[in-house]
Amino acid sequence: MNDPFITNDAVVLGFLAGVLAFVFITSESKHPFWKKFYKYIPTLLLCYFIPSLLNSFGIISGEESNLYFVASRYLLPTSLALLTISIDIPEIKKLGSKAIVMFLTGTFGIILGGPFSIIVVSFISPSIINSAGVEQVWRGLTTVAGSWIGGGANQAAMKEVFNVGDKIFSSMIAVDVIIANLWMAFLLYGAGNGDKVDNWFNADSSSITKLKKKIERYRLGISRIPHLIDTIKVFAVGFGITAVAHLGADFIAPFIKNFAPYLNKFSLTSRFFWLIVLSTSFALVLSFTRVREIEGVGASRYGSVFIYILVATIGMKMDILAIFTNPGLFLIGFIWMLFHAVLLIIMAKLIKAPFFFLAVGSQANVGGAASAPIVASAFHPSLAPVGVLLAVLGYALGTYGAWLCGVLLQMTAL
Repeated sequence: MNDPFITNDAVVLGFLAGVLAFVFITSESKHPFWKKFYKYIPTLLLCYFIPSLLNSFGIISGEESNLYFVASRYLLPTSLALLTISIDIPEIKKLGSKAIVMFLTGTFGIILGGPFSIIVVSFISPSIINSAGVEQVWRGLTTVAGSWIGGGANQAAMKEVFNVGDKIFSSMIAVDVIIANLWMAFLLYGAGNGDKVDNWFNADSSSITKLKKKIERYRLGISRIPHLIDTIKVFAVGFGITAVAHLGADFIAPFIKNFAPYLNKFSLTSRFFWLIVLSTSFALVLSFTRVREIEGVGASRYGSVFIYILVATIGMKMDILAIFTNPGLFLIGFIWMLFHAVLLIIMAKLIKAPFFFLAVGSQANVGGAASAPIVASAFHPSLAPVGVLLAVLGYALGTYGAWLCGVLLQMTAL
């Protein structure tokens, strides 16, 4: 294999930053070409695949670069902390129990849907799993679980925790992005016919009107123009939590490895596992304190920036041709999402929940903070923060839920 054209990581990072800027600037462009282009091509997909093309054409090399290691060990836990710390538990309670029930139903639909899809595909077409390797498939699916419960940060966490190979991971990224965007398209279509769906659910959507006013007051109450000291505080909190999490992981992982080595099969001897769990947990605790007010100066925005840098470094390691090597894996993803959807529909019918709660509860899991606001705003622009609020809850649960799904996938595969 020839050496890449660019080997200096400082230059590579500049390239990746330029790629992200290009994608986001064009995605916001009013030019007819770009509006039509992004109508069919998801932004997140480009953030993965443009770096992959640069890697495939030998311009950069994900294998030789250290950027992914830096992003996954430093930026990933910091982004999780900044996204999680903005959780407002009292405000989520005000959304009503049906919103939380539908969100958690979506979460359990992902956790249980993974093992279910493995069982179904093993029955109807075992060659799909055998051709890719049972061990590789279940490990790869844990990254899909991380993405569909939390987001890109949780997906990257599962990749490290379960030692997912780059080749199968490339295939799983394709399954993740394509299936998730097909489902989002369905939800957006349903949003345009929300009244009809609510009638079928026998749901009372009057609470949504009250919710709009609450959200608008909430946004006005916390938003302000950040100063330099505000930004420094955000970084101090984010990287401070990461530092404490690293300290804890350096102590806990070796301790368990020495005194309870049999817990290795649950990844409890992994420093990275404890890094992610501790950073999320510390941020959850701080979300009950005044520290959470850093959201008013854009804490989650900085967290999102770190995530997209991570996404780009993951893209550097992708093999774009992997999409065509295991097309049967898309069947697993389709069955998985179908299980998630059916469970949500049954629950919505039982508790008479408005379709808004189904759509946003699902997308807060599957799409995360990047697309949950899009689905929420399809009902009303002022409701977009509801998607963010539930998506942030998804980031908090993503690590735990995806890990549980991974354990169930392992048990099913064996």
